[in-house]
Amino acid sequence: MIPMKIRTLRARPLALLRLPAHRVALLTLAVGSACSALAQSAPATGELLAQNLRAPSLAETVVAATRTPQPLSDLVADISIVDRETIESSGATGLADLLARLPGVEFSRNGGPGATTGVFLRGAESRFTAVYIDGVRIDSQSTGGAPWESIPLGLIDRIEVLRGPAGAVYGSDAMGGVVQIFTKRGENGTAPYVGVGIGNHNTTKVEAGISGASGTVDYALGFARDDSKGFNARTVATQNPDRDGYRTTAGHARVGLQVDAAHRLEGALMVNDSNSGYDSGLGKDDRNLHTMHALGLNWIAQWSSAYKTRLSITDSRDEYETRPSPYLSDTRLRGYYFQNEWRQGAHLVTAALERREDRLENAPIDAKRSQDALALGYGYNAAGHTVQLNLRHDSDSEFGGKSTGSVAYGYAITPQWRAMASVGTAFRAPTLYHRFSEYGVATLRPESSRNAEVALRYAQGNSTFSATLFRNRVSNLISFSGPGTCLSDFGCYANTARAEYKGVTLAGSHRVGDVQLHGSIDLQRPRDLDTGKQLARRAKQHATFGADTRLAGWTVGAEVQASGRRFDTVANTNVLGGYALFNLYASTRIARDYTLLARIDNLADKDYQLARTYATAGRTVYVGVKWAPQ
Repeated sequence: MIPMKIRTLRARPLALLRLPAHRVALLTLAVGSACSALAQSAPATGELLAQNLRAPSLAETVVAATRTPQPLSDLVADISIVDRETIESSGATGLADLLARLPGVEFSRNGGPGATTGVFLRGAESRFTAVYIDGVRIDSQSTGGAPWESIPLGLIDRIEVLRGPAGAVYGSDAMGGVVQIFTKRGENGTAPYVGVGIGNHNTTKVEAGISGASGTVDYALGFARDDSKGFNARTVATQNPDRDGYRTTAGHARVGLQVDAAHRLEGALMVNDSNSGYDSGLGKDDRNLHTMHALGLNWIAQWSSAYKTRLSITDSRDEYETRPSPYLSDTRLRGYYFQNEWRQGAHLVTAALERREDRLENAPIDAKRSQDALALGYGYNAAGHTVQLNLRHDSDSEFGGKSTGSVAYGYAITPQWRAMASVGTAFRAPTLYHRFSEYGVATLRPESSRNAEVALRYAQGNSTFSATLFRNRVSNLISFSGPGTCLSDFGCYANTARAEYKGVTLAGSHRVGDVQLHGSIDLQRPRDLDTGKQLARRAKQHATFGADTRLAGWTVGAEVQASGRRFDTVANTNVLGGYALFNLYASTRIARDYTLLARIDNLADKDYQLARTYATAGRTVYVGVKWAPQ
């Protein structure tokens, strides 16, 4: 049981973003299945998302695996890529909804979009996923983990999802995986866009932006606004039978300056302000006010053909407030990162220094901490062999030092078949709320994990397949226990639990004539090792399947999202039934610069829950138009 005081999280509106609502909506509505399936296959790499009708190139670079841009062909990691085309066509109402269509990803939410959301990678706790926006770490030091509900999907250009621990690269937090989010970067010319759309529940969306490059300067600006009257999220007799709506306003700016052939300066800023309603009893309604910003400055220098450096300074804030019920939590993160890369033939050597500073204000808490780290990496790729070694040591101002490491090896059996194996360790430092709240214990130790996985992948033409077997064991798991040394008589946090996340993920795609088929199945066992019980809100089976094609100028498709039975509590007393959702989508170009998108989610109007006593949206319909000059 978790103290009710930290049940949800949100924040105070930014005055900059207090703009009038536009009763229209966005573009994102169509071919969303493309996103659901294939995130699992690539010939000489880890996982890459083949959910589009296009197949990503092995020359495409990713950052999530090593924090260094590398071709997919050089990686030994379980990675999915989601591009802007897929995001737009997905019709997803939020980032968590989109990610749940990838292999290995589940989510829970206390009601509709804008409500408290958790994302589970391979069954791991939500706080065990490290999340970055344009290289800026975001996190809550109250609940732990990223504020998923406050990350605006409409401003995202690309997502990289790394499944599996990456503590040896990222330090604290990356025990279940990493999600790297990128906004748009300007390219040659000028590219404006405007998207509007509308859906049921009086939902309206609008987005606009412009990007481009001229000479040594590139830029991208974007704005997104979502409004909805929502639906009754608490269908129980003790709560108001009213609609629990939401509105979000977000913006981003990204500017780059190519000083000369060897030096580049970059700056990126994303801000989001959300306001959502929730019931706090009969005749009592509260508002969740949530503000998030992520700011990053980078200097990239190519000192020679072999040697490159990156210096980054980042700042993020997650502020959450409830009104009229008084509650305020404010997390501020500051980061400094200096990375060195040396490439010589098939070899890549990296060395990085990193400093992280965390602060939490949550009355009466006003606490801070810092971590200093040295990270080393070595990669080799030649003659069908790929090796990746990483070692990192973090020194925390509160609990001392923590070392993590990983070893990964891949071998190209044939041009089509590739095998991979890896082992690694990771950790998560206790949040400042874990240590200094009335339920906190200052002597809590870091949560630690050991992971091992093997994978087999196939890719040829339009056919791909992958099978990944993993086991991740966590010790010193922080749970809410009985009364102890903390100030509360209700209970205290303690390092009393152990968990295991193990399973197999199968994914593939295949083209039959003009129809692209894709899908994934996760068979897993997320469990408490001490009690043997299934971990809360995670299923033993979940899957997604889809098909799309071109027909008379339209891109049309269908998908199925399915999940097995889950439990709402760690005691496995409250059952959340399994479900299957059927979705349809279509898009077409209605004029040279205009695209029409439409989507129906939960076609059968399935009644299901992601959290006990919290309703879901039922059947939803979206229609939108986007203008983007070609």
